[in-house]
Parts: sequence; C-alpha cells; structure tokens
Amino acid sequence: MTPDPFTVLVVAPNWLGDAVMALPAIAGVTRHVVPGRLVVAARRGVADLFRMVPGVDSVVSADVGSIRDAGASIAILFPNSFASAWLVKRAGLPERWGYASDLRTPLLSRAVRRPKTPMHQGKYYQHLVRELGMQTGPLEPALSIPAEAVTAARALLVERGWDEVNPLIVLAPGAAYGKAKQWIPSYVVRLVTDLARERHSTCVLVGSRGDSPTTAAIAAAVPGDCRARIVDLAGSTTLPVLAAVLGLARTCVSNDSGAMHLAAAAGVPVVALFGSTNERATSPLMRAGVRAEVLTSPVWCRPCMLRECPIDHRCMTGIEPRQVLMAVDRLSALEPTR
Repeated sequence: MTPDPFTVLVVAPNWLGDAVMALPAIAGVTRHVVPGRLVVAARRGVADLFRMVPGVDSVVSADVGSIRDAGASIAILFPNSFASAWLVKRAGLPERWGYASDLRTPLLSRAVRRPKTPMHQGKYYQHLVRELGMQTGPLEPALSIPAEAVTAARALLVERGWDEVNPLIVLAPGAAYGKAKQWIPSYVVRLVTDLARERHSTCVLVGSRGDSPTTAAIAAAVPGDCRARIVDLAGSTTLPVLAAVLGLARTCVSNDSGAMHLAAAAGVPVVALFGSTNERATSPLMRAGVRAEVLTSPVWCRPCMLRECPIDHRCMTGIEPRQVLMAVDRLSALEPTR
C-alpha cells in the first residue's frame, strides 16, 4: 500500500500502565493530525485500551504486516526499544520518529534527545510529542468506555452478588512487575473485612489471570460473615469490562499497576500504594476534579525498583490497613457503621 501522508501511526507502549500514561501525549498527536487519520499499533494486551480512546481511528497489531497495511507515512514510537524502531523500518514507513535510545538512532528519520532531568512518565511522553512540533494539553488521560461494556460489567457484578445498592470498592492486589510492588495480602484481607463490616461496601478484587491465585487466597481468608460482600473478578474481564467495573466504583485501591492507571483514566478516585517503585515517575494521572492519595512508607531503601525485596519488604509492611481505610473514607465519603 502506498503510504498516505495524512495517516500517522503511533507505536504504543507494551504495558497497560505505560499505555495509559501515554494517552495525554497521544491526545496531542490526535489534535495535530486532524483531519488526517491516527492509527495505533499495539500488542494484544493493550489494544482494547486504544479502542476506547477518542480520536483514534483504528488499532492494528504490532507486527510488520499489519503496520505496513495501515498505510501510514509517519510512525511515532513511544517505546524506547531498538525492536520497535526495527519493526517500523521493516514495515517500510518512510518517517520513523522517536527518542534516540537503545542504539536505534540509525533506524530513525527523526531522533529526539531524551530529557536529562527525571520526570513523570506521562510528561516524558509529552516531551517527545512537543519536540516533534506538536502541542500538548493537560496531563490527563481520557477514555470513552463503551455502553455495552458498562452493561456487561453491571450484569457480571450482580451475577456475582452485588445488590446494586452498597458502594463498590475495587481492589487490585496483584502486580505484574514483581512482589516488591505488591501490598501484603494479609493486609488486603484486613482492609476488605473492615470495608465489608464497617462500611457495608462490596469489595471487588480485580486483576489478570496471573493474579487469580492471589485474589482467590484473599477471598478465602476473609471471615465467613464478610464473604458475601467479596467479588473476585480476577481473570474474568476484558479490558473494556474492567474499565467499566472501575467506573462503577466509589474508589480503587491498588498497587502501582496497570489497574491503578486504568482506574485513574476511568475517572475513579484512587488510593495508590507505592513500595519499590517511584511515585514521582508513575503516580496515577487523574482526571480533572478527581482525587488520588498516594501512600508510601518512609523507609531508607525505597524506591529500589527491584522485583523482589531482598530484606523484609518494609516499604509495604509499613503501610497499615487502617491507614488505607482512612484514605478510602476520605475519597469515598463513606461513613462507619454506628
């Protein structure tokens, strides 16, 4: 296919959290290409996210054939990897723009120098877009959750026991990066027990199929009188349905994870628990008027950025369940049972 000078292709980040943090920058690209077309090339795990993003005309697989068939003349690379530059080079796109990183500069037609000062990942993506001559707007992700996903989410929650009256609190206790990012499962049990008993909340556990053993163990450890208020959806939702579940919630409690960023993009207040990772770089990007509370434990060894803690996981054991409950109360306007 002959490249169309009015079609721009964005190569999306590979991880859900990074993909969400790229949305404000992609919004800048969207405004710039109008009335042309914006195509996003994404891995399967994040492709559905971009089908919910206003201004994205189509989403294609991140492979040579699909990118070539998209007919774009320009590719903007959000990943820093050599592999992403090699991919669009093989696909034959004449213009390949991105950060000069990972020894890939010879593969780029426009190579942008990476910023020297540390910044939030969302700002890092916006910096790339601005250096390419495009204006950026607020550092806020925007999603349009399909109505059918909202209907499916509500039906799934009701099927699993939600009465559509009690407030929903979503908890994402997993973390794909490693256990060092993960809040203590026994603390999650204590939190959901307090939310169920004292706040009459329905607690929804979410995550990927890989998080299912963690959420199942948490649900099993909850006292018997609270189990009717625990809904385990880990591995049971598509990305749009997960976004819709989050959109129905009063608050989301999450480790630094893709679910945390998705909740923020869905416009849900977030209690974000940071252990090994750096909240200055990856704190949730909130929609205008929606609040977040970032909780950390002030220990000397964080943020270490390790996947596994080599000592006693003090960065997470230091965040007490009652502290998180109070943050949920502040964001959700929940009241204790008298």
